[in-house]
Amino acid sequence: MALLRILLFPFAVLYNVITGLRNMLYDRGLKPSAEFDIPVINVGNLTVGGTGKTPMIEHLIRLLRDEYKIATLSRGYGRETKGFRIASDQDDASTIGDEPIQFYKKFKDKVIVSVGEDRAFAIPNILQEHEDTDVILLDDAYQHRRVKASFNVLLSDYNRPFYTDHLLPAGRLRESRSNAARAHAIVITKCPSEISDDERMNIEQSVRAYASKPVFFSTIHYGDTVAFGDPARQLQARVVLITGIANAEPFKKFIASAYTIVRHLDFADHHQYTPDDVKRLKAIANEDSSVSFITTEKDMVKLADKKLASEIKTLPLFYIPIEVKFLKSGQDFDAMILNAVLNEQKTSQII
Repeated sequence: MALLRILLFPFAVLYNVITGLRNMLYDRGLKPSAEFDIPVINVGNLTVGGTGKTPMIEHLIRLLRDEYKIATLSRGYGRETKGFRIASDQDDASTIGDEPIQFYKKFKDKVIVSVGEDRAFAIPNILQEHEDTDVILLDDAYQHRRVKASFNVLLSDYNRPFYTDHLLPAGRLRESRSNAARAHAIVITKCPSEISDDERMNIEQSVRAYASKPVFFSTIHYGDTVAFGDPARQLQARVVLITGIANAEPFKKFIASAYTIVRHLDFADHHQYTPDDVKRLKAIANEDSSVSFITTEKDMVKLADKKLASEIKTLPLFYIPIEVKFLKSGQDFDAMILNAVLNEQKTSQII
């Protein structure tokens, strides 16, 4: 790995020049960034791969939904459609993407769920169709600088922190570590629940070498298993794990602590499940009736899609919902978000 990183280093230098020039043009106002009269909260990261953006967006929805009309805006990665689109009952993961359809299925009565590659174009469309929108939550738009967010939440995976990573293609960074300074708050995600005060302090010092911003720590709270195949089937101790996410290791580790994993079907991130995939599951179930299938909520919304619903109804399928759980100072993080929304609204009213 070290040798490969050395070989790729010249390309990382070139990538740094390109992204650095782009950021400089935005920083100096030579490239325009659109601003809006309502609060826009962005949840993103510096790296490729999963850092927990989806559960963080859901945390913000739960925090804000009782007081504000919320719209989420995602790129809609992996969908088969293009352009701006507001989710409806006719949509699925193929039309709006897996994270947006998860938001829609969980919160559709409380939240406007939308997708659009060009956020600066999409936001005015949201406001035109839903004039009562109070807050927009941007999903994975830290590098989408055509929109200037009111508040940037930067996530970094405890297991792969941005401050030890390297630029693409030598590492996983989309832009240099110094751009963490654009964040208003930084959350170290997927921490072990028993993380010590000393380790938190060391991580904070590492982060503040690049950004003097508040640092918070969160872990993943796993909920109870939920059946979504054959409701009559009981969850067995021996399971087949199904994942199509960027980093399956934390989920796999959790499942292994409670069940015996006999097989792991590890698909690529944003994998769109097909009838052939379901046939494979049926073959496994027929070979061994003593196993159940466990998957993530993100994968569940695609496996339970209406196109596959009739195919999976006899399978012992289960998923585990997850939520963000802050380790100390969670109330301070929530207060920062609420104050940012309130202050932005006051500013807009004055203008």
